[in-house]
Amino acid sequence: MADDSAYRPETLAVRAGQERSQFGEHSEALYLTSSFVFPNAAAAARRFSGEEEGNVYARFTNPTVTMFEERLAALEGAEDCVATASGMSAIMALCLAHLKQGDHIVASNSLFGATVQLFSNILARTGIATTFVSQTDPVAWEAAIRPETKLFFLETPSNPLTEIADIPALTAIARARGILVAVDNCFCTPILQRPLELGADLVVHSATKYLDGQGRVLGGAVCGPKKLTEEVFKYLRTAGPTLSAFNAWVLLKGMETLKIRIEAQSANAARLAAWLESHPKVARVFYPGLPSHPQYELACRQQKRGGAIVSFELKGARKEAWTVVDHCRLLSITANLGDTKTTITHPASTTHGRITPEARAAAGIDESLLRIAVGLEAVEDLQADLERGLALI
Repeated sequence: MADDSAYRPETLAVRAGQERSQFGEHSEALYLTSSFVFPNAAAAARRFSGEEEGNVYARFTNPTVTMFEERLAALEGAEDCVATASGMSAIMALCLAHLKQGDHIVASNSLFGATVQLFSNILARTGIATTFVSQTDPVAWEAAIRPETKLFFLETPSNPLTEIADIPALTAIARARGILVAVDNCFCTPILQRPLELGADLVVHSATKYLDGQGRVLGGAVCGPKKLTEEVFKYLRTAGPTLSAFNAWVLLKGMETLKIRIEAQSANAARLAAWLESHPKVARVFYPGLPSHPQYELACRQQKRGGAIVSFELKGARKEAWTVVDHCRLLSITANLGDTKTTITHPASTTHGRITPEARAAAGIDESLLRIAVGLEAVEDLQADLERGLALI
C-alpha cells in the first residue's frame, strides 16, 4: 500500500500500516518487548542519535504501535501520527509540545470535563492560560485572541450537547494570526469527519472510544503534519505517556470494523433521537442529524452522518434524570462511549461533575440532561428500556 490516497476508508481501516516480519504473518504481530537488540555498538549509536531508523526502546518505538499510528494517519489523511496512552495524555502531549509558560489557549466552553480540568488547573499551574468561549460563535473566538495566543482547541461535535464548531471559519481566523488549531475528532472519527481537510492543523483522538469500539483498552493519538507531530514525539520520548504494544494491537483489530460500526451506530442514533424528540416526557433532544439541531446545516457540510451520541433534557431535574438511569436494565450505566453496547450517563454528576457549577452552566449542562452513546442493539429494545424509567416521571 505505497499510496494510501488511492484507497477508500474501509480498505485503509483494514490494511493501512501493516508491516509483516520475516515470518509472513497475516494478522498484525504483537511485539511484547521493552527493548530492542542492536547488531553492534555503532548501530546502537546511530539508532539513539536518530541517524538510522529503527526501534530503540518501547517507551517511544514499537512496531505494533507504529502500525497503529500509520493506520490512523492514513484514515485521517495526515502525514504523521503519534500514539499515546490515552486521549487525555494526547491532549497533554500536544499542549506541552507546542506551548510554554506565558502562552494562551482559546478553547470551547463545551469541552469534555476532564479537558476543562486539564486546561483550567494543570496547564494553568505551568503558566499557560486558557479563555473559554462559545463553541458556535466564531466572533467570540476572534475577540478572545491575545498577542500570546498560540492554540485554538475544540471538539466537534461537543460532549455532551453535540454542538458543532465551524472548523473552516475558526481555522481562517487562526491562520491569519499564526495560531494552531487542534480538533478533538473523537465523536466523529475520520469515517464521518476529517478536520485536516477542513483546515485544522492537528487532530486529537481518544482511541479508547470508537477506534477500539468495544470498551477494552485505553489509547490516544495526535495526527498532523510531521513538522508538528515531531514535537509531540519529542515530548513522548522523554515524558513517556506511551501506548502499550498490546493496546495498539487491540486498537488495530478494532479499527478493522470502524466504518461498519460507526455507520450502523449512527443509523441507530438517528432513529433513537427522532423517537426521543416525539416523547412527551422529553423537553429537548441534541443530535446533529435532526433538523431541529441549531447547527444542522453546518453538520451536514462537515460530517457524513450525525454520529452515535444522543443527548436529551427531560421535563424535570436531577431526580427525573436519575429515575431514567436507575430503571435501565439493558443500557449500561457508564460514562464511557464508543462501545458496541449502548451506554447512558448523567453528565452533570459524572463526566462534568468535577468542573464548577458556573462552568457547567456556561457549557449548557443541565441537571435534567442525559447522554446516550448508541451501540448496535435493536433500537426497539433501547426504546423499551428507556420507556421503563420515562413512564415513571
